[in-house]
Amino acid sequence: MKATIWGCRGSVAAPGPDTLRYGGNTSCVEVRLRDGTTVVLDAGTGLRSLGRKLLAEGVEEVHLLLSHLHLDHLVGLGFFAPLFTRGVAVHLWGPASPVESLEERIARYLSPPLFPVHLAEVPSKVVLHDALEEPWEIGGARIIADRVSHNGPTLGYRIEEGGHSLAYVPDHEPALSADLNTIDLQWVSGYRLLAGASVLMHDAQYTAAEYQGHIGWGHSSIEQVVTLARRAGVGRLVLFHHDPYHSDTDLEALEVEACRLWGADGIPPTLGFEGMELDPSLQSQPDGRAPGRAATV
Repeated sequence: MKATIWGCRGSVAAPGPDTLRYGGNTSCVEVRLRDGTTVVLDAGTGLRSLGRKLLAEGVEEVHLLLSHLHLDHLVGLGFFAPLFTRGVAVHLWGPASPVESLEERIARYLSPPLFPVHLAEVPSKVVLHDALEEPWEIGGARIIADRVSHNGPTLGYRIEEGGHSLAYVPDHEPALSADLNTIDLQWVSGYRLLAGASVLMHDAQYTAAEYQGHIGWGHSSIEQVVTLARRAGVGRLVLFHHDPYHSDTDLEALEVEACRLWGADGIPPTLGFEGMELDPSLQSQPDGRAPGRAATV
């Protein structure tokens, strides 16, 4: 299993000279399983470029796991080339709702007047699935979905293959009603996804000071995610869902703080960035930063 980040920005795409090093596209991660199956985590604006790559490779089937249906995690679907290609099977997985089906909720975006083409009219074979409450398999990998603390029905995912695991929790506020330093983690939102994960991609949107003005918004501070990852025994923490108002320099300051909080043992936290490649089977791996990206301390 190998993962590639195509977008790691939160809330809204943030292109521009201040976000070149870490990227401005919203949440989208490509996961290639050992048998070649393609799993995609979220459909943010990063999905557009990934779709062109997959089409050039001749993709015939893709599984797209949606954490939730806020627009920054869905907007790329309308520009996903395989969705508009006859003969391609696109499996859309997402959180169940007692009010509307997954198809009805996605079609709010993929239908006029917000989008010129209705979801029912695309030429690919679209198969919609409510994410299961029990683990299931895709391409030989074990998939676990669990509800997490965020506004609206929201899931985190865990992908397990070959004794290694990737946990993906891009929007999460686990400290909303608990002290993460002292609470029994069994009661913490999303814990079964995080526990002992080889790699964790987790919401790390705010500084501690910023979080005080955003309690209840559904996101984590650097301090909270480091505390949670350390207590959950995570092998490697990748800071994700960067605030659209944070420049590259701001993010690097957050990374320094995350490393200070983490301490000297283990692999220090790293900022997610577009193009970052991760192999959960490796105990230690270069982070693939381009020249000019700050190194962790």
